[in-house]
Amino acid sequence: MFDILEMAPPDAILGLTEAFKSDSNPDKVNLSVGVYKDAAGGTPILECVKASERQILESEESKTYVNPNSGTPQYTQAVRALLFGKDHDLVDGGRAITAHTPGGTGALRVAGDYLHLLHGGATLWLSNPTWANHAGVFKAAGMQTNTYPYFDATSNVITVEKMIDKIKTIPSGDVVLLHGCCHNPTGADLTLQQWTTVAETLKARQLVPLIDFAYQGFAVGIEEDAAGLRIVCELCPEVMICSSFSKNFGLYNERVGALTVVAESSATAAKVLSHIKRCIRTNYSNPPAHGSAIVSTVLGDCQLRQQWIQEVEQMRNRINTTRQQFADSLTNAGVNLSNQGNAFITEQNGMFSFSGLSKDQVGALRERYAVYVVGDGRINVAGLTEANIPFVSNAIAQVVGA
Repeated sequence: MFDILEMAPPDAILGLTEAFKSDSNPDKVNLSVGVYKDAAGGTPILECVKASERQILESEESKTYVNPNSGTPQYTQAVRALLFGKDHDLVDGGRAITAHTPGGTGALRVAGDYLHLLHGGATLWLSNPTWANHAGVFKAAGMQTNTYPYFDATSNVITVEKMIDKIKTIPSGDVVLLHGCCHNPTGADLTLQQWTTVAETLKARQLVPLIDFAYQGFAVGIEEDAAGLRIVCELCPEVMICSSFSKNFGLYNERVGALTVVAESSATAAKVLSHIKRCIRTNYSNPPAHGSAIVSTVLGDCQLRQQWIQEVEQMRNRINTTRQQFADSLTNAGVNLSNQGNAFITEQNGMFSFSGLSKDQVGALRERYAVYVVGDGRINVAGLTEANIPFVSNAIAQVVGA
């Protein structure tokens, strides 16, 4: 039966990593996958993570199941405190529930399974552009997807009026996915006033916001980056949030994420959790425990938490410094990636920059210079270093004909 299969197409992002690994060019640069790298080009384990693992190693007595399949209370409460603020009534008031998932992608898939179970006819609306895996995850869960306008690649600005106008036409009961901060792939985030307008429109249309929140702390700060999400939760009666600790804890291969749902009442929230637990049980049954133990240990210890905040700040500052260096290097190489020059690179948030490079130019970068960029032109700024920025800038200059 299996011999009738054709080869599946490579993943838009992970496929590039496979190609990169097999590339023999000694000057190759991988700017495709969304992984933070330090100034030396490595992805180190955070010191607060190492310290928490030492504590866990000393105190752990068994590898048996230690939590319900939705996660330990310590972890799920810590997730909500980060999302809403430690003193907010959504942390312990019962209207919000949290399920531990294998990473942010796992949270998205559980959300898709739950939404398909609840309302199989609902359409999920994605920003144009969005993360390359979004549509695939929700289609695999059986959901229909569509798009709303978000970004003008020519002027490098959010098309917020077009976005609002489109949302006003979406049928009630549909789901609208929003990026909580550090929009992937554009790096262009809504202002707080725009968040308010979007939330009011969603509420008026009786739409369900689903917020993908994978980069808390990488835009402005831990608390500041949650401001848009908190506006939505204040104005909309039902909200879904998919969060991840891959980036801000560096726990990529531990797969630590969460699905949090805000309901109109604690009674409704309890029902929601019961169905989410069923979705989890028939999928992966139980989430892995080690990564969530790291997170709850760090966030539950004042000293480790402060150390974590400082380490996130260091990562954020390095990314912002690299943005400026990259923009300056492009300018020095005679390259202007927009009509307004390269300043937009420094104005974007998070790990990614939507470069405006065409698919052909991206292909030329890979074939001629072994510089790997996602097909839509998304560049992982965190993959750049002082050592490779001049090489990458000159390669871009060659393929754009500067």
